[in-house]
Amino acid sequence: MGIVEKVTVSLPQETAEFLRSEVENGSYASPSDIVGEAVQEWKERRDLLGYSPEELSVFVSEAEGSGSSPFATMDELKAEARRLYLSTQR
Repeated sequence: MGIVEKVTVSLPQETAEFLRSEVENGSYASPSDIVGEAVQEWKERRDLLGYSPEELSVFVSEAEGSGSSPFATMDELKAEARRLYLSTQR
C-alpha cells in the first residue's frame, strides 16, 4: 500500500451514517476503505481524458455504428493521424 497519511474531512450526517452502515454490514472494513475506493474510482474517471464512462460508452456506440474504416491496417491509420497532426503544426 505505501505511506498512509491521515486526513480529516467533514461529511454531511447522512453520508457519515451511510459509511458507518457499510462498515457495520461488513461491506467494508473501515470508512477509510470506502473513501479510498471512492477517490480511486474518481481519479480513474478523471484520467479518462475528462470523459465519464457514460460519455465513453456513447463514443463507442457511435464508432460501432459508423461502418468500416477506410484504413486497411493500423499503420495506415497512424500515418493518417500523423499527417493530420503535422498539418496543424504549420
